[in-house]
Amino acid sequence: MIAWLAEHRRSILFLLVVAALLGAVAAWRLPVSLFPNIDFPRVVVNVDAGDRPVDRMVVEVARPLEEAIREVPNVKSIRSTSSRGVADISVSFGWSTAMNSAQLQVESAVNRAIADLPPGTRFSVRRMDPTIFPVFGLTLTSDKRDLVALHDLAVFGLRPLFASLPDVAQVEILGGQTAEYHVQIDPVRLASAGLSAQDVSQALAANNVVAAVGRLEDRYRLYLTLVDGRLAGLDSIARTVLRAGPAGVITVGSVATVRQGVTPVWNRVTADGRDAVLINIRQSRGANAVSLVQSVRDQLAAHAAELPKDVNIGTFYDQSELVRAAAGSVLDAILIGAVLAGLVVWLFLRDPRLTLVVAVVLPVVLAITSLLLHTLGLSFNIMTLGGMAAAVGLVVDDAVVMVEHLVRRLHEAPERGRAAILPAAQEMLRPLLGSSLATIVIFVPLAFLSGVTGSFFKALALTMAAALIVSFLVALLAVPLMTEWIAGARAQAAPSLDRSPIARMQRVYGRWAEASLSAPRRVLLAALVVMLLGGVAFWRLPSGFMPHMDEGGFILDYRAAPGASLAETDRLLRQVEVLVRALPEVVTYSRRTGLQLGGGLTESDEGDFFIKLKGGHRRNIEEVMTELRSQIEHTVPGLQIETVQLMEDVIGDLTAVPQPIEVKLFGSDLDELHREAPLVAARLEKLRGVVEVRDGLRVAGDTLDILVDPVRAGVEGLDADAIGRQLAILVGGSGVGVIQSGEKLIGIRMWSPPELRSRIESLAQLQLRAADGHLVPVRRVADIRIVAGQPQIVREDLEQMVAVTGRLEGRDLGSAMKDVKQAVHEMNLPRSIRVEYGGLYREQQSSFLGLAAVFATAVLLVAALLLYLYERWAAVLSILATIAVSVCAVFIGLWLTGTELNVSAMMGLTMVVGIVAEIAVFFFAELDAHEVHTVQALLSAGTHRLRPIVMTALIAILALLPLALGLGTGAEMQTPLAIAIISGVAAAVPLVLVLMPVIYRMIGGRVPMS
Repeated sequence: MIAWLAEHRRSILFLLVVAALLGAVAAWRLPVSLFPNIDFPRVVVNVDAGDRPVDRMVVEVARPLEEAIREVPNVKSIRSTSSRGVADISVSFGWSTAMNSAQLQVESAVNRAIADLPPGTRFSVRRMDPTIFPVFGLTLTSDKRDLVALHDLAVFGLRPLFASLPDVAQVEILGGQTAEYHVQIDPVRLASAGLSAQDVSQALAANNVVAAVGRLEDRYRLYLTLVDGRLAGLDSIARTVLRAGPAGVITVGSVATVRQGVTPVWNRVTADGRDAVLINIRQSRGANAVSLVQSVRDQLAAHAAELPKDVNIGTFYDQSELVRAAAGSVLDAILIGAVLAGLVVWLFLRDPRLTLVVAVVLPVVLAITSLLLHTLGLSFNIMTLGGMAAAVGLVVDDAVVMVEHLVRRLHEAPERGRAAILPAAQEMLRPLLGSSLATIVIFVPLAFLSGVTGSFFKALALTMAAALIVSFLVALLAVPLMTEWIAGARAQAAPSLDRSPIARMQRVYGRWAEASLSAPRRVLLAALVVMLLGGVAFWRLPSGFMPHMDEGGFILDYRAAPGASLAETDRLLRQVEVLVRALPEVVTYSRRTGLQLGGGLTESDEGDFFIKLKGGHRRNIEEVMTELRSQIEHTVPGLQIETVQLMEDVIGDLTAVPQPIEVKLFGSDLDELHREAPLVAARLEKLRGVVEVRDGLRVAGDTLDILVDPVRAGVEGLDADAIGRQLAILVGGSGVGVIQSGEKLIGIRMWSPPELRSRIESLAQLQLRAADGHLVPVRRVADIRIVAGQPQIVREDLEQMVAVTGRLEGRDLGSAMKDVKQAVHEMNLPRSIRVEYGGLYREQQSSFLGLAAVFATAVLLVAALLLYLYERWAAVLSILATIAVSVCAVFIGLWLTGTELNVSAMMGLTMVVGIVAEIAVFFFAELDAHEVHTVQALLSAGTHRLRPIVMTALIAILALLPLALGLGTGAEMQTPLAIAIISGVAAAVPLVLVLMPVIYRMIGGRVPMS
């Protein structure tokens, strides 16, 4: 290796510079997004079967589709929710499933079953992934234009501008109104003319056509012959002839009122309290969220002169702000880590040139890591950027250990000068390789981790593993050459360390270590105390799922009383908007009623807000959410709400388990389930920290049931089908054609005047036309009654189920679920009801089980590596014992800082295994330099390794400090990981230097004193 490095020093350094430059270019071009590219294994089937009752929907639609979909390979679970006329079927697959193929197989299964479903059943199949949520949201409001004009501007003016941009997958328009021509027929005037609604519909259709009737060749030219009878507007509709004869001409205008109107909608959208139109822009998979949003802003700026001056275009959601802030926080963490690492190196080595060597390594390694991320098709996101920030200390460690070793060898043989550097680097090959592998192998099991944890943290693990591999290669090949070139001439002239603080620290350590080896019981007793405290800390640790992060905005989901009208729901929400505007932290908000942020349709009595908060110094987002929830519960009765941050909501929607707490009640008796679910909900509401409890009984609105009497109807010459067709026109309106106006089509709707269909009483007076032409009021042939709405029916894996859900406030998930289980157990539910626990708690348990397996596998891999390196059990067992005590120290650190044991902390705990093994490898590398492992050899190894161990530990701790303190947006995701690593590394220094030699001497059969 020495000769090879000496011979190829120029080419090695040149390739390093080239790789770093390419990495810088790759970093500039890497896509930036909030989440890693995740294939969530879930497909949703939305089914529309008209206005069928809920129980019929289950029997005729949901169950046959569930059975058909169950035959698709790799299906893990099916959950269906059936309501009046609609059903949503959520299909979950294994995490290794190819979802493109799975979606096609589900569509094929539904298509095969559709022939056996009720006629007219329609369905759609969509895959769930993070791109179903908008990356950028705009609001359109105006003091002068109505909602029709705003909608047209959004559809025909702005959507084409945005849809043509790269990486834009969809531009969705929410809210607004669509123009329509209304033909309001008068049943009395129509009947007096001897006409029916069907005659009006046929006349309008027959007089609104354009058809090609052939081609004609004349005087050397070929003509296409068209018959154009298209309607042009209100006048042409009114002048359409229904009947002409000796008695005169009867037109549409003589039997109906024709006027301009809007398409009836049962949703409403507002922005900052004003009626608005929202534009949701979704990105394609793998897109750069930051550049996409900037492209949209640039497009708006470029066409600003063409847009109406009276239209205000605002922003209600901008994901790139969070991404930019998170990236900025990571860059700050990297910069702080680099500065602190350089400061530690200078304090310990007292040579600015050596400090420069270490300072150069960090940006070079991170640049080359970016090149690897680009090659692997990854992006900069909240996990990869966090992985880079967390790896700063570990990246610098390799270079520090190498530089420190080179400097020590130069001090031991100053007369050799530069000639001592490359041989000294050769000595570090085996320990550097072993220590690097000890850290890298812990990431291998993560490749087999599935679920939400695996999807998110694989990106972090892959980033850190890539950085550590590059760091090893740079430390082994480039650092010796740079040290030889930059610092070699002066290194032997560096100040002596004999009287330095390091020397004094080494002498103090020597006395402590000698005393420990002479009286090992005290050391073992101290280690036992640490382990007992670690056990107590572990037992009392709060536990959660994903780390909490202040995203700068949150979603407020709401539900009014079942069947509440759009006007009544809007009245309640106007009161909520007053409370939202009164919060000093709120910048802007948008509200959807009958719609969702993701664009999905809901009932008119439910919807959501997205509330954006100010940046900078303000109250924590959890405090704002708690205050708003409390105010709404006390001042707006009749409104159920749930508050959640966007990331948690996205993960919940993608995994079909949006609430932390979910108590699932299974049973064959649906009435029994409906009786017990409210009792369970009432019990959960009494638990500390459990809020927003819902009993799972979502009731649809009331129904007006028109019961046709076949005898009375037959006497009048009518039947149920004829009555239904006429009422569909009179009450709901019927589309009878469209009129082209420029590039848009304006529909023609035929129905009755508003005063004839505005009340239940007026419905009974509607006039129906019998076959012989006489008019019959509805009340003469049918009875009208109000039928209470039916609750939704939820089924999971072909079983009936009711899910009682709740969220948490000021309490961890683990302790809350213990109370929930105990409370449900004490209720003594009927034996016919089976209880399971789902929600995010189930995801937590699954993730913890997977991470525990990863941890155990990592320990085994490290043990196998250590056994390969040393081939003696004494060394392996002493290192593993040191790791075990370090893990207990991690639990203590988490407990003392009040940090939850969640997936991020578990990742940090796993990494501590590799870091402690890395430090131990360097200790044994120094020990193996002695021919006989005496007590003096142990003391000498510890003394010589004290400086690099303390340096690397300080660098790792200081580099992770910004993340541990949660400084900057997005840092909270890695805070538990950083605290876990800091706790483990801080404990590893005394454990490796004091405890490990004691255990090694005891296991090794009493190492001789000399």
